[in-house]
Amino acid sequence: MTSERSSWTFLSNHGHVLVLVAREPGILLTSLSERVGISERAARTILRDLEEAGYLTRTKVGRRNRYEVHPDGPLRHPEESTTMVSDLLAAFGR
Repeated sequence: MTSERSSWTFLSNHGHVLVLVAREPGILLTSLSERVGISERAARTILRDLEEAGYLTRTKVGRRNRYEVHPDGPLRHPEESTTMVSDLLAAFGR
C-alpha cells in the first residue's frame, strides 16, 4: 500500500446519498452534494434514481424537500440482493 491516500471508497455515490438522506431527511441539496463530493446536478440525478427505484420518497414541505428512506428493499447488485437496505443503514449507525 502506498503512503498516498487512494481516491476510491467502498460505497458508490448512490450509497453515500442514501446513507446521508437516511441520517438527515431534511438535508439541503447543496449540503448533500458537498458532503458526498459531487455536483448538485449529480446529487439531484441520484435522488431521482433512488426515488424511481422505490428506495425513497420525496415530500415537499414548504420550499424544502424531505426524504423518507424505505429500508425494506433489497440492494440492487445480484451478489448483494439478499441484503436489505436496512442492513446497509444499520452498518452506518442509523
